[in-house]
Amino acid sequence: MLNEYVFEMKDITKAFGRNVVLDGVSISIKPGEVRALMGENGAGKSTLMKILGGIFSADSGTICMEGKEASIKTVDDARKYGVSFIHQEITNIPEMTIAENIFLGREPKNHLKMVDYRKMKHEAQKALDALGLNLDAGMLIRGLSVAQQQMIEIARAVNEGAKILILDEPTASLSKSETDNLFAQIDRLKKAGVAMIYISHRMEETFKVCDSVTVLRDGKFIGTRDTKETSENELISMMVGREFNNMYGNKRVIGGDVIMEVKHLTTQKVSDISFTLRKGEILGFSGLVGAGRTELALALFGIDSIQSGEIWLEGKRLTINRPKDAMDAGIALVPEERKEQGLFLSHSIATNLTFQVLSEFIHQLRVDKKKESNIVGEFKQKLSIKMASVEQTAGELSGGNQQKIVISKWLAAKPKVLILDEPTRGIDVGAKAEIYKLMHSLASEGVSIIMISSELPEIINNSSRVAIMREGHLAGILDQQETEATQETIMSFAVGGEHTTC
Repeated sequence: MLNEYVFEMKDITKAFGRNVVLDGVSISIKPGEVRALMGENGAGKSTLMKILGGIFSADSGTICMEGKEASIKTVDDARKYGVSFIHQEITNIPEMTIAENIFLGREPKNHLKMVDYRKMKHEAQKALDALGLNLDAGMLIRGLSVAQQQMIEIARAVNEGAKILILDEPTASLSKSETDNLFAQIDRLKKAGVAMIYISHRMEETFKVCDSVTVLRDGKFIGTRDTKETSENELISMMVGREFNNMYGNKRVIGGDVIMEVKHLTTQKVSDISFTLRKGEILGFSGLVGAGRTELALALFGIDSIQSGEIWLEGKRLTINRPKDAMDAGIALVPEERKEQGLFLSHSIATNLTFQVLSEFIHQLRVDKKKESNIVGEFKQKLSIKMASVEQTAGELSGGNQQKIVISKWLAAKPKVLILDEPTRGIDVGAKAEIYKLMHSLASEGVSIIMISSELPEIINNSSRVAIMREGHLAGILDQQETEATQETIMSFAVGGEHTTC
């Protein structure tokens, strides 16, 4: 077939200064195909798609659309060829209506050359209806959820006649039901012949929604596989460049004696929470978005006020009114939003990593540089942190290395209880495996870990017990020594279905 592919990118090369980020990469996709684009952070995925989307220009190589060479230098050029980029960060304008956002920059005009609002709303409503979205095109964007706003961007692409849709980490901020709805829309678009490139670090999603997978590593094309003919371990091996047999490492650490006991903890957002945590245990917390998992962590760390209930650690009752109280007791929190809450992005790696232990090397305004350097060196080696130098700013690091810095900051303070809220969100599979290995290593050394995660395979494979939250309450705790937790069992607790094991 002459035009078998909706687009082809051939021998694409791109460098920023001396840093070559794409080195002769080629990729081609057929109409109606959903192609996952995978690789570790810095592999070149986003750069390749930004070239297709007209955000960057390639230094060399060619792009063909339906068999004919295309010149894509701007975003408008890309749109003319039917390329639409759905970015991870929502780009809608809150104070405009859905219709105005869908037609932004290409508003229909009447015979007086004025914006034809009636036609615009009518056409926008058709785009919403085509995706099965129960929304009024005249509504303001500001009242919509993140998932709904994402659907508006997809509706805009449909209205523009998109032939190629690029989805960058589309489920990063979505609940399970919202993710399922997105997958239904992807299936609908696929049947309509729209080709899609799906960028995600989540393996489970890749196998569920994608027909094929292209892997990049260090700016080079490694290979393409049909999802039905490959495995998670093969794809990870392609991404990291070495044999990979087990994403999650050793078997779960069961834990020893009880080190923490939470009794009937109640705040404005969670109610009557009781559980125990063993020494050296990884206790997983699961549940739907908004179930109260993060809010529980914030209470344990003294950010959210505790209205009633008790927290006991090593046989002593704690009074936690602020984060310093928790820190003094030996409780550490690695927050869900590392960039906003866990790092000083414009400061050096050394500053970020040693922030919690300044008193160890600063005495009477004198800085013990050797001791500071030893602390940084210890965790750089222990966590395999990739950095140009300790003076490099945290904002310049990949997501996985940023997360390692946040974790290192708290490990330097030698916590007894480490709370990890979404510890692998937005990081690549290689970094995920390293974080899992670190968690099990810490647990074996006696550190007790509370891990909050939206990824059920992560919860199931790393936790000795799984606590499930629902609507601010603790719905149940599954002990995997007695009953193997499954995704179905966990979701049954999370949504309030029937279950027999607790």
